[in-house]
Amino acid sequence: MYTQSMDLPQKKEQSASAPGAPENPEYQREFDARLAQGEFIEAKDWMPEAYRKTLIRQISQHAHSEIVGMLPEGNWITRAPTLKRKAILLAKVQDEGGHGLYLYSAAETLGISRDEMFEALHTGKAKYSSIFNYPTLTWADIGVIGWLVDGAAIMNQIPLCRCSYGPYARAMVRICKEESFHQRQGFDLLMTMMQGTNEQRVMVQDAVNRWWWPSLMMFGPHDSESTHSERGKQWGIKRISNDDLRQKFVDATAPQADILGVTLPDPNLKWNEKQERYEFGNIDWDEFWNVVNGNGHCNRERLAARVSAWQDGEWVREAALAHANKRAAKHPDGRVGEQAAPSMETAPMQTAPTAGST
Repeated sequence: MYTQSMDLPQKKEQSASAPGAPENPEYQREFDARLAQGEFIEAKDWMPEAYRKTLIRQISQHAHSEIVGMLPEGNWITRAPTLKRKAILLAKVQDEGGHGLYLYSAAETLGISRDEMFEALHTGKAKYSSIFNYPTLTWADIGVIGWLVDGAAIMNQIPLCRCSYGPYARAMVRICKEESFHQRQGFDLLMTMMQGTNEQRVMVQDAVNRWWWPSLMMFGPHDSESTHSERGKQWGIKRISNDDLRQKFVDATAPQADILGVTLPDPNLKWNEKQERYEFGNIDWDEFWNVVNGNGHCNRERLAARVSAWQDGEWVREAALAHANKRAAKHPDGRVGEQAAPSMETAPMQTAPTAGST
């Protein structure tokens, strides 16, 4: 995923009789038994309120990250060096928007509205991944985002395909397939540049230097300092710890850097033959928390762009609502008349085009 689970304003507490209310030991035992058996929890099933709130926080922040993540790459669509790269980048940004919509829809099944989620994002109460508060300075950044950022995202997201909450797990299956393509596209872009001019190779190395450590930060703080990790694992939401995922990412990425011909900016990075894993240096967690708390290079710019888009689109939402109300008034039973398909007797004859016709 693209997100660390931070704080999100919660809805009003549900009554004891409402789905998700914690005051029911019998339902709790059944819920625990289903998790122990590896079953999915579905939207209409009973669940503890804390489980519901944790999912709302995580899924909505994941959705926010996908939407905000469109901004640093979208900034380069008009400046892509070739038509092919422009088309690829357009498709990728479109994919990210689709991922956000899948995830907002999954979060809505937990009883929170999309307007509430957007309001939390726009007021700064909800967080999104710190990685998107870094600037994209050159075209090489687009490739490095695909290779490193989407590579880290995939490492985080694959375990979510086995998340205990069914709607989230099913959304992640398609998202992971598309993110995998994004990672390969980024690697291909960088490989092309590394086979180009010396200036291009320098550009790639500079981008790698700037994005390597923020990519490692994407997995969140150390397990001992992560507020939500342990409970997430107990509920089957989180399958692998932050530190284990980070280690898997380094082990997978370091050999790819050798293939590209770039140097990862960590003098302590080395292969440990005995442990069969890479050792790497310490992360600057002060920088991580500084960015998370709104003081990164582009925090204000990213949030302002999202708020502006929301405000500029107000007339579209109003028009859509007016159309829906008009349609509901015309069809109060909720059914809209359908035009019957033409029968074989009434359908116009279709003839094959003659040679030279257009």
